[in-house]
Amino acid sequence: MAKKKGQLIGAHMSIAGGAYKALERGAAIGATTIQIFTANQKTWNPKPITDEDVLLWETAREETGIVVTMSHDSYLINLASPDRTLLEKSMRTFSQELERCHRLGITYLNFHPGAFTSGSMQHGLETIVGALLRFEKQAAQGKTRLLLETTAGQGTSIGATFEEIGYLVKNTKGKIPIGVCIDTCHIFAAGYDIRTAKGWNETLALFDHAVGLKYLSALHVNDSMKPLGARLDRHAPIGKGEIGLAGFKAMMQNAHLKALPKYLETPKPELWEEEIAMLRSFDG
Repeated sequence: MAKKKGQLIGAHMSIAGGAYKALERGAAIGATTIQIFTANQKTWNPKPITDEDVLLWETAREETGIVVTMSHDSYLINLASPDRTLLEKSMRTFSQELERCHRLGITYLNFHPGAFTSGSMQHGLETIVGALLRFEKQAAQGKTRLLLETTAGQGTSIGATFEEIGYLVKNTKGKIPIGVCIDTCHIFAAGYDIRTAKGWNETLALFDHAVGLKYLSALHVNDSMKPLGARLDRHAPIGKGEIGLAGFKAMMQNAHLKALPKYLETPKPELWEEEIAMLRSFDG
C-alpha cells in the first residue's frame, strides 16, 4: 500500500489475536501509526515473539502501509526502584521487551522512567541511568529507539519536569539510542500550560533548554480531566478536558511537532476514529 501523506497519527491498538491484528485495526480507523503492547503487560514473563508472529506482522505492515510503530513497555517495570530484587526483575523484563521490539522492527520503545518509592529523587535518577546503560550492547543490535515518557508527577514518579528528563538524556545519550515522548495530559498535569499556541511555544522552549528538541521523538495525545498543575494522570477525550481543542489545534500546527508521530491514549476507543479525523482537520 502506498504511504499516506500528512502527519503520523494513531492510537494504542489491541493485539488480541496477534500483534499483526493491531496494524489492521489501526488502518481500519484511519491511523497511519500505532502503539501496542508487544505482549501481556501484566505479567513478568510474557511469551516471546515467534517466527510466525514476525511474518504476520511484516505482511500486515506491508498491506496497511503503517511503518512507524511504537511499543509501550510493561507498567510493572520500575527502573528507578531502590529494591535490588525488583530492579533486576524490571531490567530482565525490559530486556525481553527490547528483544521483542527488535524482532518486530518496532520504531520506538516508550517507557515510564520509574518511581524512587522509598529512596530519593537523585538516587532514583542515578538508578535509571545505571539501568539503561546496561542495555547499551543490546540496544545496538536493533534500530528501536528508547523513549522516556514524561510523567504527571504523581507520588514518587520521576519525569514530571523537563530537568529530570534532561538529566536522564544527558547521562545516556551517545551510549544508547535515547529520546523522549511527551504526553500532553502528563505535562499539563505537571504544570506546563499547552492550551494555546503561545503556551506550546513557551513549553517547547523550556524543553529545548532542559533536554534539547532533537531528542523529542513522539507525542501521546490526551486531554486532561484535571486542571493545570494537578499532578494527577487522568486522561480525557480530545476537547473534553482542561486542555481543550485550541491546545490540540496549536499542537497540530506547531512546526516543531508536525514530523512527530502522535498516539491517542484517550479513554474511549470508540471515539478514536473521530479523534484522528479531528486532529487531521487541525493540520494547517
